[in-house]
Amino acid sequence: MQTPAAMNFVPHNALEEQLVAVHAGTLSPELFAAQLAEQQLFMPVRDEKTPIQGFQRSTQAEPLIVEDEGGERVLVVFSSPERAKPFVEHFPGFSGGILTEFSWLLRRLGGGVPISLNPGWDVGMDFDADMIGQLIARLPPEYPETQAP
Repeated sequence: MQTPAAMNFVPHNALEEQLVAVHAGTLSPELFAAQLAEQQLFMPVRDEKTPIQGFQRSTQAEPLIVEDEGGERVLVVFSSPERAKPFVEHFPGFSGGILTEFSWLLRRLGGGVPISLNPGWDVGMDFDADMIGQLIARLPPEYPETQAP
């Protein structure tokens, strides 16, 4: 059964449609997590102050990491840039971001970092460090070896 807030959540993309299905009980969280690897997410990153608007000088983007109630550091991602706006208003300097596949992000994490998808929204999901580790272990090779016929 969907919560009233989840019923008012209008999906903007396929990922959000899947999130709504998880919250409605018509898609299992396990299947959702397995399919999430190839979905595109928005990761807020700290803006650099540069003379050229929108130009990033460094090659290392600093993602938005917050502390949960237990003091654990959690990486924050969103199903679209629009979903990030209300949350990042509380974090000056994080008005920029990267749209990327979840698999790309998982490969660069290198291990069990908890992730919160759509914090502040009723339609979202939290992944603990163990679940992230399992998702990373299930990823296919990033650059499969090419074999000659």
